[in-house]
Amino acid sequence: MTSAAALAGLILATSAADAQTPAVAGAPAPVASTAQDAPTIQPSASCLTDLRAFNAKIDKDGYWLGGGDGYGYPTGGWGFGYGYTMGAYMPPVGLGFQNARPGYEIRTLLSSANILARQGQQQSCENILATTDAIYKRYVAEMHEGSAKIVNGPAWRQQQIAAALPIAGMTMSVRSDQLIGTELRNQGDQGLGSVDDIVLSPTTGKIAYLVIGRGGIFGLDKEYVPVPWGDIQATPNMNMLVLDSTKVAMDDAPSVRKNQFFTPEQYAETSKKVDDYWKVHVVKKVGD
Repeated sequence: MTSAAALAGLILATSAADAQTPAVAGAPAPVASTAQDAPTIQPSASCLTDLRAFNAKIDKDGYWLGGGDGYGYPTGGWGFGYGYTMGAYMPPVGLGFQNARPGYEIRTLLSSANILARQGQQQSCENILATTDAIYKRYVAEMHEGSAKIVNGPAWRQQQIAAALPIAGMTMSVRSDQLIGTELRNQGDQGLGSVDDIVLSPTTGKIAYLVIGRGGIFGLDKEYVPVPWGDIQATPNMNMLVLDSTKVAMDDAPSVRKNQFFTPEQYAETSKKVDDYWKVHVVKKVGD
């Protein structure tokens, strides 16, 4: 209460002082500040370059299914079938990765560093990048200690894609962190993007769409494409998500803003457009 009273008194005193200030003849009227007066923020080109280099490195190393920001590994395991044709590599007890996926942490940290770099906060960006690099190096070192070997990634993905089943019909529970960042590919093993968000139906409360982030860097400057939940398939152990469609269809699909589903009116209008589009751009299997 004391602080509020003091603040109120300060406001009143300031107002009174302003009222008593005599006008100076011929003096220009005060000009209200505008957004144009604010200094332009210069992104940190140096840290953005370092971020792109780090992203290219881990993509080239191949310790995750795909590049972009789809850094995830199979639930309950690491990598994409290291030393195993169809199974997941189970981490030994005590490595510290049981409760948080390294890929999930890395994706989140890279997104944070990217935001700081775009705000011109070079040192803060570099600090986060250093932390990210340390997590990645520890992950790779422990993979090597476990004698995990990279299998033929493309061949393994094709096996997984062939075994994919409709995710809506799965009886196992699915966590949001299993979905966010997971890569979406088609039957031809083409990358279509990665899951950026989950949309619930306001009428049923069930998952209606997965919003697929495409393009951009580390979660920013992306295009967002909603895909109906019922059209998505999942590979064994939720390694990947599969959409039986084409890259061209994905390129031409209706896109949304991140907050476009927030009102009932927007949801109704956009969902009809999205549903109508995907009805004719997804290959339906017999029995679907």
